[in-house]
Amino acid sequence: MKVGLLRAVGVATAVYGVAVAALPDLLARPSGLVDGQGRTAPATRTSLRPLAWRDAASGLAMALAPDGPALRTAAYVRIAADFGDAVLLGATLPGRDRRVKAVAVSVGWGALSVAGLLARGRRGSGIMGAMEAGPLRVRR
Repeated sequence: MKVGLLRAVGVATAVYGVAVAALPDLLARPSGLVDGQGRTAPATRTSLRPLAWRDAASGLAMALAPDGPALRTAAYVRIAADFGDAVLLGATLPGRDRRVKAVAVSVGWGALSVAGLLARGRRGSGIMGAMEAGPLRVRR
């Protein structure tokens, strides 16, 4: 597991979540959830804020969770949210181009977390270094 990559994804996600909670237009405009004059309806802003707080909370969990099962669980939650966004936004946003972009962004962020989970992290060197073999830790 690449802890640094997972933490970076977590921090970026948390910052973006807080930003969208404060300024829902950051998500509404590129998603096409605005009117003809580019304004976001109050109901749309209200609907986007819980999504933004979900991102802030899950990102913060990835940034702060202790290495090990807690960080893995936080990453799994983030991956589920990203891939869920890909499915839902890909099926419902107005306009094919927006749907394709939303899927690409969501899958991209989810893939970063998957890569962080699957990559080999830095371990101690020498005869006492540990390597992971599936769910088991094997001492050399």
